[in-house]
Amino acid sequence: MLRGLSIRDMLLIERLELEFQPGLNVLTGETGAGKSILLDSLGFVLGWRGRGDVVREGADRAEVEAVFELPEGHPARKVLVDAGLPEEAELVLRRSAARDGRKQAWVNDRRCAAQTLKSLSECLVEIHGQHDDRGLLNPRGHRALLDEYAGASRLLADTRSAWQGLKQARTRLAEARTHLENVARDREYLEFAVDELDKLAPEAGEDDALDARRRLMQAAARIRVDIAKAAQVMGREGAEGALVDAARWLGAVEDRAEGRLAEPLAALSRALEELDTAQRGVADCLEALDFNPVELEQVEERLFAIRALARKHGVQPDDLPALHGDLRARLSEIDEGAGRIAELEQMVEAAQKKYEQAARKLSDKRRKAAARLDKAMKAELAPLKMERATFRTELSAADPGPDGHDAVQFTVATNPGAPAGPLDKIASGGELSRFLLALRVCLSGGDEGLTMIFDEIDRGVGGATADAVGRRLAALAQGGQVLVVTHSPQVAARAAHHWRVVKTVKGGKTLSDVHPVTDDARIDEIARMLAGENLTDEARAAARALLRG
Repeated sequence: MLRGLSIRDMLLIERLELEFQPGLNVLTGETGAGKSILLDSLGFVLGWRGRGDVVREGADRAEVEAVFELPEGHPARKVLVDAGLPEEAELVLRRSAARDGRKQAWVNDRRCAAQTLKSLSECLVEIHGQHDDRGLLNPRGHRALLDEYAGASRLLADTRSAWQGLKQARTRLAEARTHLENVARDREYLEFAVDELDKLAPEAGEDDALDARRRLMQAAARIRVDIAKAAQVMGREGAEGALVDAARWLGAVEDRAEGRLAEPLAALSRALEELDTAQRGVADCLEALDFNPVELEQVEERLFAIRALARKHGVQPDDLPALHGDLRARLSEIDEGAGRIAELEQMVEAAQKKYEQAARKLSDKRRKAAARLDKAMKAELAPLKMERATFRTELSAADPGPDGHDAVQFTVATNPGAPAGPLDKIASGGELSRFLLALRVCLSGGDEGLTMIFDEIDRGVGGATADAVGRRLAALAQGGQVLVVTHSPQVAARAAHHWRVVKTVKGGKTLSDVHPVTDDARIDEIARMLAGENLTDEARAAARALLRG
């Protein structure tokens, strides 16, 4: 709730310090005394749109500071956390305006944007008046007010969750359809490319292997003759035979050489082993070089086909197998796409049913709450001398969305048989004030920690009706805080705290000031509201009677 308001050089106010209290607070004063300036100042520090020339004549800068008390769980605390601002039990808002129009704002001594102030204000203050479009007169907020009255937070959360699920399912389906349409355009190309790769069936590393085989076969004709000659020289008719004969001759006389031939014979044995290894290698080489000329043609044909296909697809030959798998997967995706689309369509259908079920439950909750609210309004309107008027909460079909598929509007008819219409279009000034008050009383259950401001909501009513308005305002203020700008003595008499706004002229300058009134001063102020400036004993007696209730 609002605990304090400090104003410096704002419009007609030079310096003002106000401390507000829980309960019903009233501001009274003559017309033009400056009561509206207090609301302008509060709106300024809360970031509301207002007049641009707010700096008092003769001053360089205007500044307003508002102090609010935030109990645990107050919604303003979440706004502070989301904005990265200090969260404390006391909230201090400050905003200044220079003569050149530049404005600055602070929250708990931290600089912030005016939008942050505005977001906080929606949790802190609610203003009601005949020309206010931020409160109950705004049809865009009627559905939220009805949901709060209905206690539909859980159903609303379920509906929003179901709507989010439906949106996601629709998005996935749309993306899948678009993707399938895009890849389906390439179906003919994919079928041809996959068939071509299927027939060729290239393998990783095959290009290098074929190239080496090709080069070997091309060289085979030139080198095979020399290799064959070498094989012949190393054979039985050549080196092998000679070494075997030498080993045989030496072995026959070894025992008579007194051990001198042991090492030569061992060397010959090793030489024969190495010669055998060389012969096997040469034989393998000759076998490898022994090819059919048709094979060379076949190797070259496959090698050139692989390289041509790689160039066609803009990849390296060794990347063809991976490309083959990718193209096959894309073709399979097209073939399987229809099944995937059908699956996603079923998911959308299921999400749609879930949303419709949640939205229907929310609509049922709203309809029942609307009937209760209409009944409660009928009971509230009677004491306000509007027993012939009717209030109706109208639900109509709206485009489905996160908050369901209902449009909600509060409508009234001031006389039996008269057509119903929006609050601000049908009701006259005094009737509108009473409708707003009755509606605020009915909807006040969830407004803990909210400061409600009524700007001359009692305009156009008097006597018993004004007294009923005062009683309703006092009841509304129990356990909370209500600020009322009023010209009605019946309303002022119900206040727990009373301030008088006065206009004075000092040094040729017109200034507005606010003074608390208690005891005799309060009696005189209510008497003035009853009888005018000429106070009489009768007016004071009437004021005392009002204060006694």
